[in-house]
Amino acid sequence: MDYSKIKLVVSDMDGTLLNSKHEVSPQFIEIFKELKELDIKFAVASGRQYYSLRERMDEIRDELIYIAENGAIVMHHEKQLHIVPMEPEVVHEIIKEVRELDNKYLILCGREQAYIESTDPEFMEPFLNHYEKYKVVNDLMEVKDDLFLKFTICDLCGAEKNSLPHLKHFENRLQVKLSGKIWIDFNDKNAQKGNALKAVQEKMNIKEEETVAFGDYLNDIELFQHSGYSYAMENAHKEVKAIATHHAGSNDELGVEKELKKLLESLKSARA
Repeated sequence: MDYSKIKLVVSDMDGTLLNSKHEVSPQFIEIFKELKELDIKFAVASGRQYYSLRERMDEIRDELIYIAENGAIVMHHEKQLHIVPMEPEVVHEIIKEVRELDNKYLILCGREQAYIESTDPEFMEPFLNHYEKYKVVNDLMEVKDDLFLKFTICDLCGAEKNSLPHLKHFENRLQVKLSGKIWIDFNDKNAQKGNALKAVQEKMNIKEEETVAFGDYLNDIELFQHSGYSYAMENAHKEVKAIATHHAGSNDELGVEKELKKLLESLKSARA
């Protein structure tokens, strides 16, 4: 496969670049440094909060492009490149409706921080794996003085079967995405990873055919639609596998790293 023209790599985080323990491998850090030497840019694209993404990337945190909150915001060198907030009235409508469902935890994702009402231990464990900066409030409806980028439901019983059927009607007005087994994300209709990636490509003069993308869940499909090469992980959702141009090993088998090593070999060979 000819990777010689690649200028940008974009990867989802959970289930893709991160292993099941939510860790970045030491191998990736070394691969990233080699990509940087060849002037290949790297973006992480996630439903995660920007601050959480920075924390996970450790020593290279200042060198990445961040597509956060499912594409509602893009940050690079701590500067905002792209933002698509939600209308507060729509957020309040979702909150009212979700509160009618049993045993669901709610997260309001702002530009400055996330907001939650519950600190139940069973919720806090997965929440703290994805959010670095947050505030506990009495009522999400009372949150003001922040831009709302995303609203998220945590359904510990399984989001796809339990919560999603009751909320699919919002798809007429919003992006409604399964971003994991227990997560459903709501964003503005124009806020999605694909549009954010397109914004990055335009600002950096990079073409779709010069882009490689990796992903595992339904909120990654739009990334694939703006990438010349798309890789679904072995552990990916079946719909993601169906649309990807290629497959990679699982996130616990260093699937991304193995494909990036092939990319490096191709680039080095082409430039020799």
